[in-house]
Amino acid sequence: MPVLTTALRKTRETLEIYWVLARIMVPITIAAEVLSRMGVVEAVAPAFAPVMAIVGMPPELGLAWLSGMLVGIWGAIPLVFTLVPVSSLSVADVTIFSALLLFAHGLPIEQKIIQKAGPGMIATTLLRIAGGVLYAFILHRLFAATGWLSAPVNPALIPMSATQDWPGFFVGLLEMMITMLVILLVLSWGLEILRVTGILKLMMKGLAPLLRLAGIREEAGHFTAVGLFLGISYGGGLLIREARSGAVPPRQVFLSCVFMGFAHSIIEDTLVVMALGADMSSVLFGRLAFAVAATALIAALLRSLSDETFFTWAFRATKTIPEGR
Repeated sequence: MPVLTTALRKTRETLEIYWVLARIMVPITIAAEVLSRMGVVEAVAPAFAPVMAIVGMPPELGLAWLSGMLVGIWGAIPLVFTLVPVSSLSVADVTIFSALLLFAHGLPIEQKIIQKAGPGMIATTLLRIAGGVLYAFILHRLFAATGWLSAPVNPALIPMSATQDWPGFFVGLLEMMITMLVILLVLSWGLEILRVTGILKLMMKGLAPLLRLAGIREEAGHFTAVGLFLGISYGGGLLIREARSGAVPPRQVFLSCVFMGFAHSIIEDTLVVMALGADMSSVLFGRLAFAVAATALIAALLRSLSDETFFTWAFRATKTIPEGR
């Protein structure tokens, strides 16, 4: 009976999440299709051209990235193949776009959580966006130089391609929403199995040496690991409590939030973009390596900052949180 109760609870929670996502995705997808057919997308695409050109992406995908930054990954996914036909994209293209999306998505909500732990919203938001652009640029140059992942993309998640009539569009939208529900249920139960069997806890424990390389000490390691596997809402939520209690020094709080901004929810988010056709080694292992190296570099920079500079530009100082390097 406990297993059945848990099953019903997880299914109910997933359906609730799905309903929230559906209310966001369906209107966004329809609006994007209307704008595309009216020629608005083609008109505004040049505004995104400079940033997209840096990473070798079609300027139209800038709108999908903007939607992802404001709404979340599921807000960008239905737009990818609506704005750019799937037939014109390679695995490399989808991988590079996925890198942008993985670093910077759902910023209004996630960065508000980060801010409550102490780090400044502007500083950590800019780091996430800049980190995503830099990593996407590295991938772009690597793929362009080697020809790696140049094959046409073959997404598992049903793409929303341009159609000649509205009935075809809505059939494609329905198929995509059904596929999304299946993916969410599989992810939800997969994570629950990892948690119940203790595998998730072992994974978090095994991550400690990697976090030390990034300059994150033991007192902040647990929360960073939670954020890495389960997302900023979980890791950041726990860190808020500890930061307010003074148990974690401000600079460690900042580094933990920076690392989580670069790499969080690596199981769920990685599987979602892989369903779009992204390369796993790039969006998982490469992203994790970049997060460790970039956070270690930022840790070195923090050590050179005075307390006055740190609390002025990077952290909201409070009387309950003692300073510590």
